Amino acid sequence: MSDPLKFIRVIGAREHNLRGVNVDIPRDKLVVITGLSGSGKSSLAFDTIYAEGQRRYVESLSAYARQFLELMSKPDVESIEGLSPAISIEQKTTSRNPRSTVGTVTEIYDYMRLLWARIGVPYSPATGLPIESQTISQMVDILMALPEGTRLYLLAPIVRGRKGEFRKEFADLMKQGFARLKVNGEFYAIEDAPELDKKYKHNIDVVVDRLVIREGLESRLADSLETALRLADGLAVAEMADPPKDGEDRLLFSEKFACPVSGFTIAEIEPRLFSFNNPFGACPSCDGLGQRLEFDAALVVPDEEKTLEKGAIKPWSSGTSRMYRQTLEALCRHYGADMNVPWYDLDETFRQKLLYGTGKEVLRFVYTEGKRKFETEKTFEGVVPNLERRWRETDSSWVRDELGKYQSAAPCPACHAKRLKPEALAVKLGGLDISEATAKSIAEANDWFLALEDTLTDKQKSIGERVLKEIRERLSFLNKVGLDYLSLSRSSGTLSGGESQRIRLASQIGSGLTGVLYVLDEPSIGLHQRDNARLLETLKNLRDLGNSVLVVEHDEEAILTADHVIDMGPLAGVHGGEVVAQGTPAKILKSKKIPDRSVFKRQEICTRSRQTARTQSAQDIASGRGVRQ
Repeated sequence: MSDPLKFIRVIGAREHNLRGVNVDIPRDKLVVITGLSGSGKSSLAFDTIYAEGQRRYVESLSAYARQFLELMSKPDVESIEGLSPAISIEQKTTSRNPRSTVGTVTEIYDYMRLLWARIGVPYSPATGLPIESQTISQMVDILMALPEGTRLYLLAPIVRGRKGEFRKEFADLMKQGFARLKVNGEFYAIEDAPELDKKYKHNIDVVVDRLVIREGLESRLADSLETALRLADGLAVAEMADPPKDGEDRLLFSEKFACPVSGFTIAEIEPRLFSFNNPFGACPSCDGLGQRLEFDAALVVPDEEKTLEKGAIKPWSSGTSRMYRQTLEALCRHYGADMNVPWYDLDETFRQKLLYGTGKEVLRFVYTEGKRKFETEKTFEGVVPNLERRWRETDSSWVRDELGKYQSAAPCPACHAKRLKPEALAVKLGGLDISEATAKSIAEANDWFLALEDTLTDKQKSIGERVLKEIRERLSFLNKVGLDYLSLSRSSGTLSGGESQRIRLASQIGSGLTGVLYVLDEPSIGLHQRDNARLLETLKNLRDLGNSVLVVEHDEEAILTADHVIDMGPLAGVHGGEVVAQGTPAKILKSKKIPDRSVFKRQEICTRSRQTARTQSAQDIASGRGVRQ
């Protein structure tokens, strides 16, 4: 009987077309299962071994955890011994989510967020000066500079985007003598505060004082600010009771991060500030996507050879309303343009006014509908602003779908495709913000992080040493699998199947797990021979960490590289489902009793056929028959 510590022993596997397969698979080895398509390779590797390993692992979790996970059905097998927790790595794009990047998939970006949060230096985007701590006297001066008579609330933001019910906090505040709160944008007496759902994030401010700006208020302001800073861990907010039409209605003060010249303030420097998937870090203009859908003039006028008469403005050419045509006629009348001239021959100034509006210039429009006729004088908003307005105002999904045909993705003008708020981009390390570091290729980033340590202070080194080590190791793994040309900011939806698979393999090496069963499905498909060799080296690295690697594969190089080979067959479908040959590649090749249907016998026949074909071709060329006349 096989030692379960050395083998995964499968007895009586009958899943799909398997015919009661009994097989011992060595643990901590690179094992290749090969055979004809349909011979039962995937049925043995995925539907039996992986499915049972995953099922047993999920069943070991608590009932609460299991409700969030998909429980796989028990495969048709008598018993499997020596099984480890199983992970499947398939050749498919990692994620189509536009928020997923190479950095987030490999978890390198998570370590970078921690690094920038702990040892990054904030700079003011207005002055370029390092942001320093803000004293209470500076805060008082800023508030006293407000117009006399300004009414404001002085608040302590004790909860910023955190989940919970906060009953204990409310009770403690009542004991301290505070009377009012601002909960999720609404003011309440503390005793009337609403019950909060612990599953959602909340914002809670304590009203420390209500003030009217006037002379002689400095002492009271200082005392109230000190109280607010103590409650909110160095933060205070002055909120206008009568918000101005122009300007800020909330002034944020920080004991830790504020520019002494411009007053630019960062509330907190935490890892979530650098996450474009978190509202505290994401650019508010594009919600952290780095791009926005905008109406594209090239889609509005797709064919520049068309005239306005023949429908050059495509969104306005498909409707039955005559209003659009009459609007175009009025514009042509006013600017002396011709409806029958191709778009590319029209004056550039006229085209710009037609697409983006006439500004303050008033035009005369005449509209007729049946026997009714009316005239009006007004400015023209432009075709593109018209489409934008209709997009904003409509509640119809059909209209949105129709207008969406004329939109294309463009870099966000607010963050310039960096995805983050100005506060996050103000924090720099080695002269770069976190977005600039992720824009580097993996090879460049690896060199940059290696050189970064020399620029850090002793305090920064002691804080960031372990984080830097993790980042460098993961970048090194990505380099080794040949992905040095990718950038960490690259969207994972744009990766090829081979790239995404190697990223997942590099991530698994970086995780440092041991004693895991990895199951892969034909990882060499679509790979160049150079990349195939790198893939095999990665699989060996996974094995050398102390894991079992089970690969379904047809590639000859992968088969000959394996520690152990299982050849399924002899044919496909109902004529397959059996183990034809197994053992090390060298042992099977030396065996004098290789079954005719073994992969090695088939390779031997194919090799002889190729050699015969090459010999015949050489003879044809030598005799002149292979030379095209």
